[in-house]
Amino acid sequence: MRLTHNLKRRLKALPRSAAFARLSRRTTGVLTVFLLFGSCAWAEMTPGGTQSGAVTDSTSRAAARTPDASREKSKFSSAEDGWFDMSGFLAERYGFLPVGFPITEPATGYGLALGLAFLDKPLGVAEAGYGRPNISVVGGLWTENDSWGAAVGDQRYWFDDRLQTTAGIIYCSVNLDFYGIGDDAVLKDRPLRYNLEPKGGLVRGKSRVGGTRLWAGLGYAFWRTRVSFEAPAETPRIPDFERDSDVGGVMPTLVFDSRDNIFTPTRGTYAEVTGALYDPMLGGDDEFQSVQVVALEFIPLPKRLYLGLRADGTANFGDCPFYMMPYISLRGAPIMRYQGEQVAQVEAELRWQFWRRFSVLGFAGYGWAWNDFESLDNTQTVVTGGPGFRYEVAREYGIHAGVDFAFSPDDWAFYIQVGNAWPRP
Repeated sequence: MRLTHNLKRRLKALPRSAAFARLSRRTTGVLTVFLLFGSCAWAEMTPGGTQSGAVTDSTSRAAARTPDASREKSKFSSAEDGWFDMSGFLAERYGFLPVGFPITEPATGYGLALGLAFLDKPLGVAEAGYGRPNISVVGGLWTENDSWGAAVGDQRYWFDDRLQTTAGIIYCSVNLDFYGIGDDAVLKDRPLRYNLEPKGGLVRGKSRVGGTRLWAGLGYAFWRTRVSFEAPAETPRIPDFERDSDVGGVMPTLVFDSRDNIFTPTRGTYAEVTGALYDPMLGGDDEFQSVQVVALEFIPLPKRLYLGLRADGTANFGDCPFYMMPYISLRGAPIMRYQGEQVAQVEAELRWQFWRRFSVLGFAGYGWAWNDFESLDNTQTVVTGGPGFRYEVAREYGIHAGVDFAFSPDDWAFYIQVGNAWPRP
């Protein structure tokens, strides 16, 4: 098999530079595999029913404050309609809470993630984003392609919930396929196998700006990553290689959030701008920059219809290694399958809560990945979409759970969803 010029250039640069040290919050394969599925469980454990600064409806707030004698008798059914409901369990359960969920990512195969969440007070005491408990989480995952990971995390609130701190440590090993950067005619059908094994952590602080819905934050990350690349048998002049490198960087962020609920929003806006600045002065071996913009909009419609819109883009700057490139992240598109120096994507979802707690939905997405802002060189595009269904498992917290069936030109997949498919705790 003939390697393309693009791949030759990137492989040649690896031994003589520390390019493998560069790490992106958005594009590191290992972290994304873990967080993609862990975010649903993390959101399920996140205190309260709204993002800090968002407003709950009066019924939910009253229910959170007022004990319900009938619910105390059964923490898994609703006194309102008698249906299965976990609101009573989440309102009173604290100490430690087991978490488990399946992994269905096409790029890594089926797997399982298990963990424990430790809470210092019940979820039910939260009101309008205040009074949330502190949470510590420990967990791990494994998939059928022998990818595995372990993580420890902690999230705390200070100064009357005006400051949020987050810290985490992770150690993973993920096996993935490399399809090239941009449109690669050779690797498109015959990808190369590689392994990523980072270990490290991050700390982040986020402060509310006055009494507004605007938050400003700054984070720091340090990782040591080992990359193992399997050269194909058809290319004996290019040997297998393995490299270790360090990366350290800061991540400033600005967030506006007016969603009515962080689990399954029905109205409001979420907008985020995040930069990533990595440099040897911050503990790494090389410098690298990226910018990510995310915009989510949730619109209630008549007849219990709810529309969700998503648009986001990521741009990298500098000569970064292949595994640092952003990729199209849509339901149905395998993780890190469509990579480019710049990526943009849009997605829409329409949910209809047609009967009691049951909803059906449809979604569609379109993504672009390219290598040059001016010429749009080596552009890749993909269209995804599919149906799904939800059940309202915790009415007081606005949590709907279910499954999505997603289709793309490559394959199809199903995803277990707890809350919205675009989680932002």
